[in-house]
Formats: sequence, C-alpha cells, structure tokens
Amino acid sequence: MCGITGFVGRGDQGVLDAMTLRLAHRGPDGSGTYADPDRPVFLGHRRLAVIDPGNGHQPLWNEDGAVGVVFNGMIYNHAALRAALQARGHRFRTDHCDTEVLVHGYEEWGRGLLDRLNGMFAFAILDRRRGRMLLARDRFGEKPLFYAHTNGTFAFASELSALLAHPDLADAGLDRTAIRKYLAYGFFPAPHTPYRGVLKLPQGHALDLDLDTGEAALHRYWRFAIEPDAPPPGDPAAWAEQLDELLGRSIAARLDSDRPLGVFLSGGIDSSAILSHVADQRPPDTIDTFSIGFREPSFDESAYARRMAEHVGSRHHTELCGLEDARALVDSLPGIIDEPLGDSSILPTYALCRFARRHVTVALSGDGSDELFAGYDPFKVLTLADHYHRLMPRPVHAAVAAAATRLPPSERNMSFDFKLNRGLRGLGFRPALWNPLWLGAAGPGEIARLLDEPVDVEELYAEAIAAWDSSASTDPVDRTLEFYTNFYLADDILVKSDRASMRNGLEVRAPFLDNDVADFARRLPPGVKLHGGKLYGGTTKWVLRQAVARRLPADLLGRRKKGFGIPLARWLREIPAASFAPPLLDGTALKTMWTDHHDRRRDHRGALWCALTLRGLASPQAA
Repeated sequence: MCGITGFVGRGDQGVLDAMTLRLAHRGPDGSGTYADPDRPVFLGHRRLAVIDPGNGHQPLWNEDGAVGVVFNGMIYNHAALRAALQARGHRFRTDHCDTEVLVHGYEEWGRGLLDRLNGMFAFAILDRRRGRMLLARDRFGEKPLFYAHTNGTFAFASELSALLAHPDLADAGLDRTAIRKYLAYGFFPAPHTPYRGVLKLPQGHALDLDLDTGEAALHRYWRFAIEPDAPPPGDPAAWAEQLDELLGRSIAARLDSDRPLGVFLSGGIDSSAILSHVADQRPPDTIDTFSIGFREPSFDESAYARRMAEHVGSRHHTELCGLEDARALVDSLPGIIDEPLGDSSILPTYALCRFARRHVTVALSGDGSDELFAGYDPFKVLTLADHYHRLMPRPVHAAVAAAATRLPPSERNMSFDFKLNRGLRGLGFRPALWNPLWLGAAGPGEIARLLDEPVDVEELYAEAIAAWDSSASTDPVDRTLEFYTNFYLADDILVKSDRASMRNGLEVRAPFLDNDVADFARRLPPGVKLHGGKLYGGTTKWVLRQAVARRLPADLLGRRKKGFGIPLARWLREIPAASFAPPLLDGTALKTMWTDHHDRRRDHRGALWCALTLRGLASPQAA
C-alpha cells in the first residue's frame, strides 16, 4: 500500500520531490523517484511495505529497464501470475513482491494485463521503448488516482494535495458544477473533483498516454453490471454454499502479509463472517479484532462485536468515541480526507484505523457486502415507493412532504423522522432519481439556497439517471444495486476507507470485492438478495445470511443493520455555530440552516456536514 505521483512535461526534480512528500503518510517505510534521461518524465513513490519488505523498492523495473511501474495496492493473485509469467520466460528479481508481476505482465499482455488482475490497485506503467504510459485503477476503485492535463503537462497522484503541488496547477479554480454535485450526492462522482481541469480516473478504467504527442485515451475495461439472464447453476441452497466457499478463498488470499494483520469487527454479519473464515485459517487466539464504540447507546454496536469475538475466541480491542473526540477530529478533517466527503462516518472510521494501527499494519473489512447483496434500508421500500409514486397525487405528496419536515427532529440513529423525510424527498421525482435523493446529503431546495441559484434536477443527477436508464435489468432491486456499487461504494465508502486508513499508514483489504465473489453476486437473482416482503420489508442479504448461518450466533445473524453512523445531528447542535464561509456557498443561507438546526426547527445535518468539509478547500498554492 503506497502513494504514487508523477508528471510528463514541465517541471524538475524539485517539483517531483514536493509532490511525493505530500504522500509521505501513505508510505512511511520508504520513498523513490525517477527522472527519465531522454524525456521529461518523472515518477514518485512512497511505500508502506507489506509484501516482501526487503525488496520491492519503486519505481520497479523489468530486466533491461525499459518498463517500470509505480504502484499503490495489492495484487492477490500475484503468485499465480508470477508462475504463469515465469513459464513464459520472464525473470523475476524479487522473492515474492506482488508489484513485479505488473511490469512483466505488461510486457506479456499489454493492457490485457488488467483483465487478469485480482486486487486493489492504482498504478502508472512507463514503457520507455514505446514512448507510452499506462495508468489504471481497479474494478471498484479501492485505490485512488487523480490526474490533470493542462499547459502541456500531464500530472497524476494518489491524492489531490500531491497533484496540486505541481506549479502548472497553481491556478486551478473551484468547479461550481462539481460542488453542486457534491452537495447533491455527498461525494464527488467520478470523474469530478472540486477543481476545474482536475479529474478522478473512474474505477475500472485505464488511460493510455503518448509521451511524445501528449495524446491521452481513456478506456473502460470493466463495469459492475447485473446479468439478469445468466444466473449461476443450481438453486438458492447451492448458491449459499458456493458463496461461502468463494468468500473463504477470497479471505485466504487476503491473509497474505509479511506484517501483522487484524480484522475490523462491528458485530454485523459481514465482518463476523470474515472473522469466522479467518479463524478457519489461523488459531483464533492469535487474531486481533478491533471495534469502535459510542457513548450514545442508539449508535453503539460494541457489545455485538464483543459477542462475536468471544464466540470465535479472538483477541478483541475496543475504543469508545464521544463528542470531544469528534470535535478534535473535525478540526483535522481537511488533512484527513484531502478532498471533501459528505459521509460523517469518516470520523469513526479514522478513529478505528488509528486505533488498529497501534497493533497491526493490515486489516480486513466488510466493505462492499451491502452493495453487492442489498444490505441497505432503501431496498426494503422499493415496492412501497412504486405504489406511492403511482397513486399519490403530486399536490398531496407536496403537502405530506412539507408536514414531515415539521416533525420534531430525533437524535437517534436512523430515526423515523429522518427516514421519512429522506424517503419523501425522493418520491417527489421519477424512480431514476429515488436513490440519489434518498442518499444525498442535501435536497435540491437546500442546494439552490446554499448556492443561491436555480437547480436543474436532471443535470444534477445526470450520472445516476443514465445508469438507471441503461441497466440491462428492469428490476428496481437490481438497478439500485448498480447505483450503490457504481456510485456510493466507489466514490464514498472506498474513499472513506482509503483516506482514513492511509492517513494512519494502515492497509485495509475488502474480501467481498474479490473478482470471483463480485462476479458471482451480480449473476444472482434479486429475490435471493432481498428476500420476501411483498410490499415493504423483506430480508436483506438473504443469500449471504444463508451462506454464513452456521458460522454466526443466531442473535447476531438476525440482527437489524445499524450502520456505522455517528450522532451527527446532536454533535452539530452541541458544537458552537461555526463562523466559517465555505467557498461558493451563500453565507446567509448557511447561517439560517445552522440556526434552524441548532434550534431543532429542522434537521440539516447533511447540508451542514458538507459545508464543514468544504471549508477545507484551499487554493492550490496552499493545498
């Protein structure tokens, strides 16, 4: 796990050093740079040494120095790829470094290498002989990669702050369209970033750069898409058994580490299933598990995590988090997340990663399970929402939605008033807009007030609409799965995990995002993911629950999902009204929202949190 950066064009070693230094937290174990003697090509790398620590210094080159790579991530099938490449005559210099399969794999297969990789990655491969560079990002976007092509210079980096350290980006201004979308989604949907001309390489994409002409071509090599007409052979019982087997293989591959490894444990079925499989591979009393608890009971899951740890027999570690801890972290947010993120659970995620890093260098997490197997509450209301949408007259809906906003705001986790207001916000629009409106931090009305401009809803959510309309499935559960996986997972959940972990020098691995697990999941019928519930409800992640039923205590298996939320509504009320002016936002509108929230007239937690995170946007010169 590392940080990478580089550029082609104007600049020198000093610029490269400055960019690379911005990524020091991602790679505390070493650094490396390269300046090409024939072209203005520069590569930088910071290393967190997890596999083959004594080798693997980057940039890493092939035998004749014609092909080199800077790489961030982990290739889980590197041993099999190494064996295949050695059989074709490639000579490896490292003992078991996963990075080296990238240079030899590129020599052998070119861009076809991407179809063979099972892992999380962002890398840049320099092909000196052909005068080309290949940049790529993994299927789901576990590892980040930003780039800009301006003033005759192409630059890239793992984080925005490193990219903006290049002088050619010193004048990059804020992108108003991107900020609008950030308020709408609570994250920046790829390829958007806060800055004009600065892009995020989307997950499952590669970029080919011609070093001589500067021409760049973007390619999609993979996309998560439901295959509604290609179910796996067998019946639901066989599917559950196969899923457990695939998950076991994925976890076994992710235990490959030369540094101490542990497991994040929430007490939910995802992390509990992972722990159970790890205990199949290692003595339980040698496994370290970690959880974060809250002093507010409706948010605290630490007792359930402890219950699972005792069931397995792992060495469990718990740390409690409260308002004072949150205040300290809020002040540090810009440095933690690098780019704004509307997901306030970045705070406990960061605290969990910091806590775990005191004991281990690698941790396994349950990220991806909710997106692949329909684990979120909105899946339960899709049928009810369809009936409401078709039968409720628009004027009556408007009156109901207005009345719901006047309910006394609750501070409990996923309270009735919170879910009701979010649900009604979406139901005023067509089905393609339900998911982003249910999930988003701020509604169209709030966004219009904050930016002091009219909002075009179709433009605001164009990405989500296009994904919904282009789905091969007509089932709303399938379409919702695609939305959560292609947007929320890639641009929120995995961003949160990457920034929180790498700021602490911790590598996080997600077994549910294994190629084989994901490919199996997207072929399963929607009825075995969300099972039962003719009008409302149903069992979420049903096939996963069946797969791991023998592994978990019954009380944990049937427990409702709580989510890794924080008492944000109350915490915002207890923090003194902020005297800050985030860029592009209307100060008067923001002050009114803040006052209404403090006085319990409205619940503006999503919009206010986004405003707090936007205050961290600085000019590139000060980034």
